[in-house]
Amino acid sequence: MASSSGTKFNQEPPRSLSRRMTRMPTRVLDLPTEEEALDSVPSCLASIAPIFRVANEIEKENPRVAYLCRFHGFEKAHTMDPTSSGRGVRQFKTHLLHRLEKEEEETRHQLAKSDTKEILYFYHQFYRNNIQEGEYTKKPEEMARIIQIATVLYDVLKTVVPQNQIDLQTQKIAEDVKRKREQYVNYNILPLYTVGVKPAIMELPEIKAALRALQNVNGLPMPIMHLKPMNPDDKSTMPTERIKPVNDILDWLSSIFGFQKGNVANQREHLILLLANMDVRHRNLENYTQLSSGTVQHLMEKIFKNYRSWFNYLHCKSNLKFPQGSDRQQLELIYIGLYLLIWGEASNIRFMPECLCYIFHQMANEVYGILYSNVQPVSGETFQTTGRDEESFLRDVVTPIYQVLYKEAKRNKNGQASHSRWRNYDDLNEYFWSDKCFRLGWPMDPKADFFRHSDGIPPANERTSQAAGGRRKPKTNFVEVRTFWHLYRSFDRMWIFFILAFQAMVIVAWSSSGSVIALFDADVFRSVLSIFITYAFLNLLQATLDIVLSWNAWKSLKFTQILRYLLKFAVAGVWAVVLPIGYSSSVQNPTGLLKFFSSWARDWRNQSFYNYAVAIYLLPNILAAVLFFLPPLRRHIERSNWRIVTLFMWWAQPKLYIGRGLHEDVFSLLRYTLFWIMLLISKLSFSYFVEILPLVGPTKVIMKMPISNYQWHEFFPNVTHNMGVVIAIWAPIVLVYFMDAQIWYAIFSTLFGGIHGAFSHLGEIRTLGMLRSRFESVPSAFSNRLMPSPNKDAKEKRQLADEALERKNIADFSYVWNEFINSMRLEDLISNRDKDLLLVPSSSNDVSVVQWPPFLLASKIPIALDMAKDFTGKADDDLFRKIKSDDYMYSAVIECYETLRDIILAFWMMQRIRCKIVKQICSEVDNSIQQEKFLTYFRMSGLPFLSERLEKFLKLLQLAEDENVENSMRQIINVLQDIMEIITQDVMVNGHQILEAAHYIDGQNKKEQRFQKINIYLTQDTAWREKVVRLHLLLTVKESAINVPQNLEARRRITFFANSLFMNMPRAPKVRDMLSFSVLTPYYKEDVLYSDEELNKENEDGISTLFYLQKIYPDEWTNFQDRIKDPKSGYSDKDKWS
Repeated sequence: MASSSGTKFNQEPPRSLSRRMTRMPTRVLDLPTEEEALDSVPSCLASIAPIFRVANEIEKENPRVAYLCRFHGFEKAHTMDPTSSGRGVRQFKTHLLHRLEKEEEETRHQLAKSDTKEILYFYHQFYRNNIQEGEYTKKPEEMARIIQIATVLYDVLKTVVPQNQIDLQTQKIAEDVKRKREQYVNYNILPLYTVGVKPAIMELPEIKAALRALQNVNGLPMPIMHLKPMNPDDKSTMPTERIKPVNDILDWLSSIFGFQKGNVANQREHLILLLANMDVRHRNLENYTQLSSGTVQHLMEKIFKNYRSWFNYLHCKSNLKFPQGSDRQQLELIYIGLYLLIWGEASNIRFMPECLCYIFHQMANEVYGILYSNVQPVSGETFQTTGRDEESFLRDVVTPIYQVLYKEAKRNKNGQASHSRWRNYDDLNEYFWSDKCFRLGWPMDPKADFFRHSDGIPPANERTSQAAGGRRKPKTNFVEVRTFWHLYRSFDRMWIFFILAFQAMVIVAWSSSGSVIALFDADVFRSVLSIFITYAFLNLLQATLDIVLSWNAWKSLKFTQILRYLLKFAVAGVWAVVLPIGYSSSVQNPTGLLKFFSSWARDWRNQSFYNYAVAIYLLPNILAAVLFFLPPLRRHIERSNWRIVTLFMWWAQPKLYIGRGLHEDVFSLLRYTLFWIMLLISKLSFSYFVEILPLVGPTKVIMKMPISNYQWHEFFPNVTHNMGVVIAIWAPIVLVYFMDAQIWYAIFSTLFGGIHGAFSHLGEIRTLGMLRSRFESVPSAFSNRLMPSPNKDAKEKRQLADEALERKNIADFSYVWNEFINSMRLEDLISNRDKDLLLVPSSSNDVSVVQWPPFLLASKIPIALDMAKDFTGKADDDLFRKIKSDDYMYSAVIECYETLRDIILAFWMMQRIRCKIVKQICSEVDNSIQQEKFLTYFRMSGLPFLSERLEKFLKLLQLAEDENVENSMRQIINVLQDIMEIITQDVMVNGHQILEAAHYIDGQNKKEQRFQKINIYLTQDTAWREKVVRLHLLLTVKESAINVPQNLEARRRITFFANSLFMNMPRAPKVRDMLSFSVLTPYYKEDVLYSDEELNKENEDGISTLFYLQKIYPDEWTNFQDRIKDPKSGYSDKDKWS
């Protein structure tokens, strides 16, 4: 793999590499984040922020100890900055001192009578309650927080309690906390060294198998650590030695080569996840105890693909050696771990992949020597197994190469220097494309040619055209020269084709007939053959430009590359002479320039000479065309490292490590070729019949017209033709001829792109209207594309009923759809009302029909009510047929009825008589529908009044939580009584019979108000409130909800998400069968968060960033304010700023 960094070297690497590598604490703890702590602690005192975080954490449990922690933090702050010269330090100290004075008086001792005893007892108590048995009952994240608190408490204890009063038990507790702290180190994904409660990910069999394989260190020579005597009285100068224990292969590599602990921990997780993910995709989970040998080999092939290509290109032997009788899997993991550790600590050298290959090549040879030969083949010295310090690799390998990068970046002068004055990543990386890189040696020689660079940094006032001082290496292979000639050199084949085609078309059009058939005439064809003379001169121009524009890079070019440029120029010059001579010899009566060349030919007057010359001249082009249509053969030739093939390809292209064999398959190549053939045929046909041929006749007439008195005789005193007029006529045509290829490309790309998009199902859903019309098929498309379904699941699906399958698809789809909608709400792209209209209900099994998002059911209930009210027929079938004709309307009607029934019944779950009345009403509705007598037993004229009271009833239920309970219950009871009265008297024909039957069953003869006792506390149930909100939306939402959401970005995201489900794409595998995810780390600095100061800072026009955002995105600003002010959001009053 070649470097992809390009020439973007303006960002200078940091100056120092001596800082120790630490791991990023990506695990989420319960403690406040560092940013929150630094809101009150100045940045120059950031190291004491944990003390104040711990004080806040334990303040509720023991305010006095929290006071002692803050006092300790105040002392440390005063020690760090005694003069309060840092920014914000004086204000911070003043505020903290006032708080300490207040807490000194208010806080009281709880465990003892003195501060020393108080913190000692609390420290012991905290250890017993949280740490002693916590490792077996608490999660690793919680234990990490507790260990952090205990560590800070002991630091405070040592300052409060005199050293002689710290008893032995306290010291043992501190040692135990220190030991456990190492077990709960920060991790990214895998908590490898936690004890007690194991996270679920550590119980996966593939993780266990990968970890077991890495921990196989059997047979490895243990590193020997040299320690200096700790006793000052010991006069011995010989250091003591001891064997350093290692846990796994990466620990062993770290001890041998001196990699940093953070790098080792990161790459350990990285390697375990790669092995586990790759192994589980091809394994059965039964009897899963160890990694498959094929898994490690497959991973090794992927990781070392570039390394294998590199050493084959340099014709050197691979250092991936596997002697007979060795543990091959262990050795493979050693090589893989070594490469990952090199990459993890390489810093900016990662942009030089072949440099990493060289480093690995030398270190792999050292590993093999330590394990097997133990004798260096060159020097004869033995390989050492002595352990190295943690920064050895960073100091001895990375830093020297990094210094070269750093000094070249300085020469860049922030992008102001000329491209030819400094070397970028690619230039330095190309040093490792030749075998001279082995002159660096190992360990690397600081006097080697690679480390030669400028001895000083150019002054800031130096002109960019001036050469930088000091000895330095020149640019490699390419030096940028800015000139308009690149317009021809970069697109030479296009220019040559258009110029030759234009010449041929003019010759054919100039013939007597002017028809394309005239090309078969001998004289016309002979004239057309003159295009090869033009071709020869254009190639000579190209060879000349190659030499001129690459002149600045000749200092670093190989002799073979310079020879290639010179020979190409010489050959092009020879053909530029031979072809005109041969063509002149084939003309019977030459005149002018042809007569001059014909005199050179002398005895060569053989008509076939020019044809032979053209055939020989076109041989390389014919061979290139054959290879073009055989991409596998061409790819194999270009990637081959055989010297005979390299010599053969030397003339065609320069020998480079990258860019070899980058060709598509035959089918794609044929499609690409067919596209351009059709485009060029259309373009040339249009140019010939519309542009060139119509001008030939007028041009001939103008050329034959005599000139008696030419007004511009000062410029053309002896002109005999109207050449100026001809040029003026043909100039626009020539310009259009060379420019209209882009127009034809736009036309053809539109046609072919549209056809391809139609077959690939691209853009099937482009608007919200199209989404509403096809939303019914979106859940099934989601299940077919993104839900894994093995063959056995497919058989089960066939057995399911259509309705059950539809429900299952909607249930699977609703999780992703609702998360998608909620994420847009958190980004303030939609409002709360839009969110409610777009969400799919979570409790979709409570009703007998499918519950669609409310925005699809907008105005369905009001339309159905108007339809029923105005219905004049007497048969139920006609009314039901109209309602069922719209699936969404039918679903909305059934859902409203069943949801309203469930809501009312839930109020009187414990009251038998009330429930019996409601159930009897529902039974009447169901029986009348089955008997097709619904219109006989129910009056449709009362439905609008019932709808109005239902809207008020549902609105009161939504507000019941925020208002007085008694008042809310009284209003709900009144509305509910109105609803029951409308149902039994205005809607039902025999509704009074139900009430009389209830009186008789209840055994009460006196009149009383029913429905007085309701379960008002149901309004606090989340699922129940969702039903109420949804039912209220179904009854009240009008036609305006069709345009939900209003925000254009939200619309784009929704349509893009829905459209992507209908594209042709492979079925989603199970999560265990998916490829491992990658983490993308941004390279350049980018502002993604703004502080209050930055948002309110005004520019020269008095406009702040916040004001600009409010005016550009007014709807998002309104949604943001609603979200912040919502009491359910959990934001404090401090956060609710506007």
